[in-house]
Amino acid sequence: MTSLSDRSAVDLRRLIGTKEISPVELLDDCLARIEAVNPAINAVVALDVEGARTAAREAERQVLRGEALGPLHGLPIGIKDLSETKGLRTTWGSLIYKDHIPNRDESTAAAVRAAGGIIFAKTNTPEFGAGANTRNGVYGATGNPFAPDRTPAGSSGGSAAALAAGMMPLATGSDMGGSLRTPAAYCGIVGFRPTPGLIPSDKRLLGYSPLSVDGPMGRSVADAALLLSALAREDSVDPLSWPVDPKSFFPLPEIDLARLKIAVSEDLGFAPVDDEIRAVFTERCGLFADLFQSSVERDPELGDAHRTFAVLRAESFEAGQRTLAERHRDLLQPPVRANLDQAQSFTLADHAKAHAEQTKLYRRFQYLFEDIDLLICPTAAVSPFPHAEWHPTAINGEPLEHYFQWIALTYGLTLTGHPVVALPCGIDHKGLPFGIQIVGKRRGDAQVLAAALAIERAFATRPKLARPVPDLAALGLRS
Repeated sequence: MTSLSDRSAVDLRRLIGTKEISPVELLDDCLARIEAVNPAINAVVALDVEGARTAAREAERQVLRGEALGPLHGLPIGIKDLSETKGLRTTWGSLIYKDHIPNRDESTAAAVRAAGGIIFAKTNTPEFGAGANTRNGVYGATGNPFAPDRTPAGSSGGSAAALAAGMMPLATGSDMGGSLRTPAAYCGIVGFRPTPGLIPSDKRLLGYSPLSVDGPMGRSVADAALLLSALAREDSVDPLSWPVDPKSFFPLPEIDLARLKIAVSEDLGFAPVDDEIRAVFTERCGLFADLFQSSVERDPELGDAHRTFAVLRAESFEAGQRTLAERHRDLLQPPVRANLDQAQSFTLADHAKAHAEQTKLYRRFQYLFEDIDLLICPTAAVSPFPHAEWHPTAINGEPLEHYFQWIALTYGLTLTGHPVVALPCGIDHKGLPFGIQIVGKRRGDAQVLAAALAIERAFATRPKLARPVPDLAALGLRS
């Protein structure tokens, strides 16, 4: 019998609304799953059991009273530990904040509560989101549910691993250089990097920068779209926010894939990619090309995306962590220190050039979509590696210039500002989850999600493309 915690968020929300299950029952099921499998992978790092049970009982009463219910009503939601949650420990993965209990909700967490979601758990993250490998000095490393000694990537690795293991129906993530998309690929779940400003944020220090965004994560496209419908809104607190209709994201419109023209690229024309990953991607393209009207190989012109991203990324760390480093450098982990050291090496001229290059890159990227509807490429350049290693140091025998260069497939797309769905696409050459990125047109968030939903349905009928599921018995779950 399938546990409630394994069912889709869409189904669970429907069952709550029809009084077929209770939010209390669902919460207890999620807590039991966490107790059973979290010791093996360390994805959930803080819980508010008492507060969540109080909220679940009230959610149950609201259903019985026939009150209007929000889109997330009664669903237990995991919040990435980079977002403040009122009364629930928030550390940013840093020893500096290891005992921090916020007295407020950051805007994304507040939106979850406002939509009826029950915030009951925090999910692990690397310190301040740096490193693309979910390990920190406060909670330690998170393991991949498919291979606990390997990384779920980062920085939303805790959310991705918890979802894959059925600890919660939905979770939040965030993404600068791939922090949401790479964990989705490594754990066989769905992540969505929205157009900057679609999900407004009050936590970004560089409010006009389009690099960092919050995004929904789920085990299916429909689940991620449900969470997006609760998070997308206009809010003047975010200078990139614009008027949106949250209802346009759920339910998603039907898309006829046979009418779509796609381009595929194994490396976006610039990213280092393991040769075996290239081979897997080429094979998968051959297995799904028939779904579309046409499929062509085409690389976007991203120019010197490595240098451009390095400089723009450095601005965020300079603004956010420089003062902390001056006071507590000995408490900071290597990825944060590396980012700050790199930031000091850049000149004003470097920053001016990077912003100009990003603008040129963005404008060139628009031409790509003049005769195609979607761009598809791999999500991760290498198969999941041991989490004891901070990061890959070489790909195909070639040393990487920066520690984060192994995620170039994702940060190249970050620079464009376009919406991207990270979708599971079977397993790789090592038997671990493999994922693709589906890139849509400028501000075409609903359209790319709708296309991803249709692609996901088609993949489910083809064994080599279907979403993989971890062996929960190997993680400690008893039938």
